[in-house]
Amino acid sequence: MFEALPLGGLVLIHPIRLEDERGFFSEVWSRRLFREAGIDFDWCQDNHSLSREAGTLRGLHYQAPPVGQAKLVRCTRGRIWDVAVDVRRGSPTEGQWYGVELSAENWAQLLVPQGFLHGFLTLEPDCEVVYKVDRPYDAVADGAIAWNDPELAITWPLDGAPRLSEKDRKAPTLADWSSPFKWET
Repeated sequence: MFEALPLGGLVLIHPIRLEDERGFFSEVWSRRLFREAGIDFDWCQDNHSLSREAGTLRGLHYQAPPVGQAKLVRCTRGRIWDVAVDVRRGSPTEGQWYGVELSAENWAQLLVPQGFLHGFLTLEPDCEVVYKVDRPYDAVADGAIAWNDPELAITWPLDGAPRLSEKDRKAPTLADWSSPFKWET
């Protein structure tokens, strides 16, 4: 159910989905199961987004310390390409990214700890994404890095330009930013 990924702290989670002729049932988060897997966050809020058009890109976002956020992300409708970038100064994987398709069909979830940028691209229309966070939103700590930062060279499965928010259009590159996150062993 829990798959550690190459970037320390990222975890791909495959909740069990029990299906029959009526539909399905799935326990997508269980404090007990997550704690047994060494994942213990005090989730305080669930967020739900809808992106109407394929090619909508949200990210790369972060919330700076001391109110940095961990996220548990899943796609409940459609398909997305979900990306996390390690920006913890001194981390052995600093500057590296990981991407994975999350969909209503594969039912996978991505755990993104503090110290990572996060973003996703919708791969089809009407995608819904639900994610838990362990700290409430703080506008002062909110930030973004350019989705197409040349230093990161993220491979987005995209034809043409993405649909972006004004915030994401104006996001700086890594070269013009100093990470507020520090790697701790």
